Amino acid sequence: MYRIGIDLGGTNIAAGIVNEKFEIVAQDSTPTLPSRPNIEIVDDIAMLCKKLCEKMNLTVDDIDSLGIASPGIVDDEIGHVVYTNNIAFKNFPILPLLRERFPVKEMHIENDANAAAWGEAIAGAAKGSKSSVMITLGTGVGGGIVTDGKVFKGFNSAAGELGHVVIHVDGRQCSCGRRGCWETYSSATGLINTTKEKLAECEATGRKTLMTDIVAQKGKVNGRTSFDAMRMGDEAAKEVVAEYVKYLASGIASMINIFQPEVISLGGGISNEGQSLIDMLEASVREQQYGTEHVPLTDIRIAKLRNDAGIIGAAVLGL
Repeated sequence: MYRIGIDLGGTNIAAGIVNEKFEIVAQDSTPTLPSRPNIEIVDDIAMLCKKLCEKMNLTVDDIDSLGIASPGIVDDEIGHVVYTNNIAFKNFPILPLLRERFPVKEMHIENDANAAAWGEAIAGAAKGSKSSVMITLGTGVGGGIVTDGKVFKGFNSAAGELGHVVIHVDGRQCSCGRRGCWETYSSATGLINTTKEKLAECEATGRKTLMTDIVAQKGKVNGRTSFDAMRMGDEAAKEVVAEYVKYLASGIASMINIFQPEVISLGGGISNEGQSLIDMLEASVREQQYGTEHVPLTDIRIAKLRNDAGIIGAAVLGL
């Protein structure tokens, strides 16, 4: 049994053939070039599918299903991308057009964060659970919700924007227009901004910090700056990480209190901190979780699929 997953991003289109063990057995990619005519993007997706089949000595009849993980709002019933802001799709019939070029009978499309959450539920950190939430800590805070074995989409397929829950009223300006959104504090971008604020404070007060040396070596502040300096015993870095963990734990506790999932999985660049990040979060989350002493507790885990989440998540959309 073979399935094809397409991870459609603003920079690259990645495609892979996934076997019955949820392993990617063939993979390729091509630049998205989002400013070009939309139909050319569909042509390239079809080209990648054919190329992968040739590589595996398969025909289109050997492919059980195909799924696309797309940014933005999608409608799986009719196979359209309703809207996305980083590719010029608006009510674009991507699946009907793709079926003309690569006629797989079963095709699905899902928001990319939802697809990644579904992938983790089927084949990753939340495998075996009926309810889970995946939180992606990248440039922003993304997420997907699985309840009763289904992706929760809301009545208009636009649900799951977890990063835009406000956790600091009148806080940092968010790109969505609100202030104090969770992603402005708990994304990699938020962590970088907190680190920069601490560096400016240290410079103004004459306080020494190893973060200054790390930035000089790397040439810029990144999501690892504070964590690396913290591990070297730097006090200012410890304060940055403590603030980051405080906001991240607050948001996670809110997700638990709302959805009470069996599993919460953390993905994205910050999740590379691994189990040490979970250990730092655990106590704070439990302090804020409703009914901690009376109900089974949500298991907080690091996501397993990593960079393959888009392809695998898209491939298993039909399950």
